[in-house]
Amino acid sequence: MDRELHRLEAVKRFKELELDLAITQDLNDIVELASQICNTPAALITLLDENTQWFKAAKGVNITQTPKEISFCQFTIEEQGVSIVGDAKADDRFVNNPLVTGDPDIRFYAGAPLTTKDGFNVGTLCVIDIKARDLDEHQQKSLLVLSKQVINLLELNWSLQVLAQQHEQQEQHKKAIEASEIKLKAAFDSSTDVHVLVGRNLEVLAFNKSASYYIRGIYQYEITVGDRILNYVDPKNKKHFSKYFDIAFKGKTIKHDLLIRPGTRFECWREIKLVPVKNHHDEIIGVALNSADISKRKQQEKQIHIQNEALTRIAIIQSHELRRPVASLLGFMHLMKIEELEFDYFEMMNLTINELDEKIRIIVADSEKTISSPLSIVA
Repeated sequence: MDRELHRLEAVKRFKELELDLAITQDLNDIVELASQICNTPAALITLLDENTQWFKAAKGVNITQTPKEISFCQFTIEEQGVSIVGDAKADDRFVNNPLVTGDPDIRFYAGAPLTTKDGFNVGTLCVIDIKARDLDEHQQKSLLVLSKQVINLLELNWSLQVLAQQHEQQEQHKKAIEASEIKLKAAFDSSTDVHVLVGRNLEVLAFNKSASYYIRGIYQYEITVGDRILNYVDPKNKKHFSKYFDIAFKGKTIKHDLLIRPGTRFECWREIKLVPVKNHHDEIIGVALNSADISKRKQQEKQIHIQNEALTRIAIIQSHELRRPVASLLGFMHLMKIEELEFDYFEMMNLTINELDEKIRIIVADSEKTISSPLSIVA
């Protein structure tokens, strides 16, 4: 049963095949030649699926198909050599066959199977006559040779179509890749961040325009594919970068903030990120080095630190240092109420008030400093 399913798959492959004009002509020439060699008025190239006998080329008949159950070829595909029915009316298999009792009045039939390279009989090359007869050995051998030529032509036509389809798919895939690469390159080059793809030997594999501009502006070098990436790193940072790359090539993403060229006009903070790059086999083939300028963020973080220190000082003054002069004033006011003012409290009150005033001035100064340096909020 499995073999018949495979045979039917092969039949379907050829049945749905759109024949090349040249191969169509070759098949027509073969049925003409088979008819001449066997001296029959009709010859056919047939394919048989589970229900139908299909004609791929024909001479001497006007129909294009018949039910498989009444076909002569259904028996031929069970054989390996030429099947011959000398007189259909004398053969119990065909005596009541409508192809024998009616049009086209078959009396003689001879067919050779069309055997694919993988051994499936998908159809036949056959000849028919309206009178009983036989084929000699030469005619039978010729029919077998021609049947092999038929299957060669069908398989050739199928192979050519498959190749054409594969070529078209490859062209479409190529165009899709090219379109994707254009979009990726546009996004790659439009980024203001530095992007460099680094190979396992720390060689530069690819880079974007921002990387080229940055290297040229900072180091006065032209970054080039194949150069070692460490050529574009400050000497004092090379050891760190070598360590980062080692870790990244082991599969771990590295992220680090680095101060570049401190004390020069090129001083800036950059966020360095190294991401392992894998192929479809999940093998690490490189590292993507991404570098973004974070100087503004660092300035904001510094300003936040200054403000937090000022607020902390204010909180300390409010919670501790203001409490003492305020408590003293409250105590003096209480004494003034219950005593006859025999002792001069006013000097002490004056000192306390001055101390409180000084603390308030400090709070105000720190507050003004905090307010005068507002943060830039980046969305």
